[in-house]
Amino acid sequence: MALRTAQGDGPTSSHWDGGAEKADFNAKRKKKVAEIHQALNSDPTDVAALRRMAISEGGLLTDEIRRKVWPKLLNVNANDPPPISGKNLRQMSKDYQQVLLDVRRSLRRFPPGMPEEQREGLQEELIDIILLILERNPQLHYYQGYHDIVVTFLLVVGERLATSLVEKLSTHHLRDFMDPTMDNTKHILNYLMPIIDQVNPELHDFMQSAEVGTIFALSWLITWFGHVLSDFRHVVRLYDFFLACHPLMPIYFAAVIVLYREQEVLDCDCDMASVHHLLSQIPQDLPYETLISRAGDLFVQFPPSELAREAAAQQQAERTAASTFKDFELASAQQRPDMVLRQRFRGLLRPEDRTKDVLTKPRTNRFVKLAVMGLTVALGAAALAVVKSALEWAPKFQLQLFP
Repeated sequence: MALRTAQGDGPTSSHWDGGAEKADFNAKRKKKVAEIHQALNSDPTDVAALRRMAISEGGLLTDEIRRKVWPKLLNVNANDPPPISGKNLRQMSKDYQQVLLDVRRSLRRFPPGMPEEQREGLQEELIDIILLILERNPQLHYYQGYHDIVVTFLLVVGERLATSLVEKLSTHHLRDFMDPTMDNTKHILNYLMPIIDQVNPELHDFMQSAEVGTIFALSWLITWFGHVLSDFRHVVRLYDFFLACHPLMPIYFAAVIVLYREQEVLDCDCDMASVHHLLSQIPQDLPYETLISRAGDLFVQFPPSELAREAAAQQQAERTAASTFKDFELASAQQRPDMVLRQRFRGLLRPEDRTKDVLTKPRTNRFVKLAVMGLTVALGAAALAVVKSALEWAPKFQLQLFP
């Protein structure tokens, strides 16, 4: 968003307001960059602070910073590249033809104006990354949309580091999507309507009456919105957020998009075709920082454990990414599971308060929750709400991804 400029030659009020606004923006950005580098340079690395920076307004700001922070968030040694396979994976892999087709269709995921030769080289690297990860992890199964996630990492961090990061991501956050069946993916989608019901029963009932289901959000979920957002800045901003959070956070973000579009949905004809068509066309001008903040609020107030009965009658927790992620957090940053946070949260709020709509609560109540969350180091899912500086400056911030 461009900063306001003065009209005419005189020292108008808008001129001075714009100058003050720009100075304030620059000061906040400079402060955040300094805090990120301080966390990176501490011994040991302050992963908790990096999570807060990734979640707070504006995310990690630049790709240069992401190249340093994303490995820390995933507990990946950036100086230890994965071994190169000596096999001819393109001839041996059962997934090669499908991967090739998907990668060939990924033209729009590359920056406009990129030379064709450079783009074709990156597409070859994209194929190699996917096939190597699948070869090293035979328990993982390729799905259409996986390449949309891999290409985001490739464009930000390069082939070598992208391979390490996506391999770790595939065995944790994305694990459910890479099962031989879509059962766990469907299970995650089943959380969408219970979240909406907790916040807006009228909207929930309308969607139920329309029998729209949740398939409209499938591509959002399995690509971390990479397939449906045209502006790469918004994609990497969401990746900052999701990498720092619980693996179910994308479904909460999907829910807040639907909730944000409440009036559009209610104005639709109450039938599956109309509502599905509306929701499957995701707006490109969403207030991303506001929605990130709301998704964090909803996760804290309605954690997956409290929605599980509504989402599915039987939950195989030992097979879900949500459960393995707790072990991952413990290993990577000495963080206790989310259960610790939930117990403390319940202990400090009355039962009637826990059932109120977080989106209609006064902001002071939200900040009480944020303070509660600051008491624990269970940051994987909860770090997002620790940050009180949200909604102040990042909407004006423009990332320069490809200078």
